[in-house]
Amino acid sequence: MTNNFKYSRHFSDNERENGQSLWRYIQSLSPETIARLSKPDSSEVFQFMEQNIVGLLGNLPSEHFSITVNTSREDLGRLLASAMMSGYFLRNVEQRMEFEQSLQSISKTTKL
Repeated sequence: MTNNFKYSRHFSDNERENGQSLWRYIQSLSPETIARLSKPDSSEVFQFMEQNIVGLLGNLPSEHFSITVNTSREDLGRLLASAMMSGYFLRNVEQRMEFEQSLQSISKTTKL
């Protein structure tokens, strides 16, 4: 079964162009940059990213199945883009949580 990631017909040309800009940007990244961005600082973020990718690809236990994933280079790039965007989102959420915890800690300290 082939899953082609095509733009929906209801997207405007501007939305398509924005998607293409992101795609071109990702393609321009060096392998070293992609490797560095692929290693989150937090084990929680890593687990969320892993769950997201498993959700996209499906999860069959490898001990019972011989699993081969066939895809095009373009679709693999889109999967990478999706994983990166999820990672960026999760990292931003993690930073916000840390910031809010710092503010709460400061607030408690100033009340004492």
